[in-house]
Amino acid sequence: MRLVLASASPRRRALLSEAGIAFEVDAVDIDETPRPNEPPDGYVQRLAQEKARAAARSHPEAAVLGADTAVVVDGGIFGKPIDDADARRMLDRLSGRSHEVLTGVALVWPAGERVAIDRTVVWFNTLSATDVAQYVASGEPRDKAGAYAIQGLAGRFVERIDGSYSNVVGLPMAAVLQLLRDAGLS
Repeated sequence: MRLVLASASPRRRALLSEAGIAFEVDAVDIDETPRPNEPPDGYVQRLAQEKARAAARSHPEAAVLGADTAVVVDGGIFGKPIDDADARRMLDRLSGRSHEVLTGVALVWPAGERVAIDRTVVWFNTLSATDVAQYVASGEPRDKAGAYAIQGLAGRFVERIDGSYSNVVGLPMAAVLQLLRDAGLS
């Protein structure tokens, strides 16, 4: 059975490729606005399912993988920043403290559907105004949940993590491999 990734994320494509998994890409466009009072875990699960289900309509014979990642601080969801000022605000909030990275992953295939949520706690060092300004000026935060890429320049801000590194990058590979096994895909 073919695997279709319902995501435009180059990071997710790289993680699947590095794991030796063959797949096609069919990025879907859905509304990613959180619903009123929607908890963060419900939010990432809902978006992962909506992405997978939307792409599955175009690929009914395939297994379709959808995913969504959010950074959570004090119960609030940090998605992708809307502009550089929003990125600075997010990074200032992350400075010198821990936060949680949640990724919802959904696999839809002709015989079923499975969902998983992965959680990783990330501790940031205290960031100076110069650290934040230089990082935002790099452009890297613009399309990243929480305005940072652990695998990129922001890796130097991370003191430690508790959980899956690949989850923070955007796709928890252990969870994905389990979903693929559940669907009978090697």
